[in-house]
Formats: sequence, C-alpha cells, structure tokens
Amino acid sequence: MSENRGVPPTSLDDVAKDAADDIGIDAAGTTTRPARRTARAARAPEPDAACAAAVDLARAAAEEDAEPGTVGAHLGVTAEGERLVTHAFAALAKGYRGWRWAVTVARAPRSRTVTVCEVVLLPGTDAILPPAWVPWQERIAPGDLGPADVLPYRADDPFLAPGYSATDEEDEDHAQLWELGLGRVRVLSLEGREAAATRWYTGNHGPTAEEALHAAAPCSTCGFFLPLAGGLRRAFGVCGNEWSPSDGRVVSVDHGCGAHSETDVEVPEPMPLPEPILDETGAEAVALPPRPQPAPQPETTETTE
Repeated sequence: MSENRGVPPTSLDDVAKDAADDIGIDAAGTTTRPARRTARAARAPEPDAACAAAVDLARAAAEEDAEPGTVGAHLGVTAEGERLVTHAFAALAKGYRGWRWAVTVARAPRSRTVTVCEVVLLPGTDAILPPAWVPWQERIAPGDLGPADVLPYRADDPFLAPGYSATDEEDEDHAQLWELGLGRVRVLSLEGREAAATRWYTGNHGPTAEEALHAAAPCSTCGFFLPLAGGLRRAFGVCGNEWSPSDGRVVSVDHGCGAHSETDVEVPEPMPLPEPILDETGAEAVALPPRPQPAPQPETTETTE
C-alpha cells in the first residue's frame, strides 16, 4: 500500500504482554531471550487482539484496490503469526463467485499502530477457477500450426534419438552414422515409432475408418499402395491414387477404399426401349394466315455521258 494506516490497540495490556514475551529473566536475575516462545510456537497462534479489531482498516484497504461496491461482508480473521492476522471479505464482483479479499495486517512489538501488509484476491473452496495453465509448446494440438508458425526446439524430445554415437576420443568427436545421405542429426526413437504407428493405425486411415469398413479389398493388394521403408514397411504405406480420399497419406496395409486398383462394380445391362408410338387421333388442323409479301421496289435507270 502507498501509506500505512494505524488504529489504536484495543488494550495496553496486550502491549505489556508482548514486552514480557520479548524479554525473559532467569533465576539469577539475568535478562535472557523469551522463555515461553518455544512452547507457544508448538500450538496455533491466537489472533492478536489489536490486529483482529482492525476490521475497518482492512476493509478500507480492500476497497481501495477493488472496484466500488465489490467488497462484501467480513468473513473472519486468521492468525498468520505473532501480531500478524488476515481479514477475509466476500468478493461481490461478477465472475468471482466464491472468491474473497484477504487483507493482512500487523503491528510491531510494543507498538500501538496496526499497519496493512498485503491486499490480495484469493479463491475459496467453492470458487470458479480457470483451467490450469499449460505452456504453449505442451498444449499445441495437431492442425494448430499455421503456414508461418515455427515450433520451439525440444532438446529432450522422447520421440527422437541421436543419429550418431560418441567415440572414445578425448576431443569427443562423433562418428557420424548418417542414413544413406540424409545427414540427419536426430531420428525417430523406438518410442517415437510406436507413437506414430499407434496414431496412424487408430486414425482415419487405419482399418477402422468408415471407407475401410466398406472396402472390398485392403490396401496391401492395391497397385497404388507404396510401402514405407524400414520397420514400418510391414504395417504402413502411402496411397498414390489421385481418386482415393487417402491420396498422399500414410495408410495401414488393412485400410481400404472404393478406389482400389483391382476391384470393379457390376455394370447393369441397359434396358431396351420400345418403339416410339405416334398418336395422331388428337391432331387438329390449324390454318395459318398468308405471309405478307414485300412491297415492290421502283426501277432506276443509269445514264452515262
């Protein structure tokens, strides 16, 4: 807060009691550190009377930070420590059902002045809370990446493994195990391959897709099926049929669609049409008026000199 707010303590006995706690006297009459503080720390502290009575001070501090008319009834006092308590007020702002204003006040030993330490808005047990915040790189979903977006680099991606292995040289040179000219630093790990295979097989291009359930034959027998390389070859390939809904996509060997290269549909025989029938019984003769003749053009004579 910008300035301290003070109220007189409820009783001077509290001030004297605090002074007795801060200074102890042993059997020889020597001043020592507090003797009763260790025993008091074992049990929950009682709210300081002066701080607990500063309800108006706490409300004024909450109203200074809150919108007008959004600080409700006083909900109680909680002891946070010696001469340190928190006042709770109901929050009446829209969208903050179950929240409360928490104002912490305190006073110094042997002091008559209570000051405000902190004003915060806290959720209660039945408060409406937003979902837990998740970093952007963890909450991004397939399809969210736009044409100009770039994903952050993940050095510890469990789906990738190094494309090289370290040697025993002192300078820690790496023996490059490049994959046939691709020169990739990292490749799919075993966990990454299993995740991709599971995602493809249970997705829209696996055996449970709607077009696969109605297909007459699987993709493994189609001439447009291009098997993948490596260990995924036995289960997946790429469709190369432009008429297929899976064109250019990874499909499982037991996927299928209606564009299979070796299937056909039964062509029905055309039905012969009967000879046309001309109905002349209802014909009616219609007399058309004569067409008007064009007017004759006058003759012209040409003269030559």
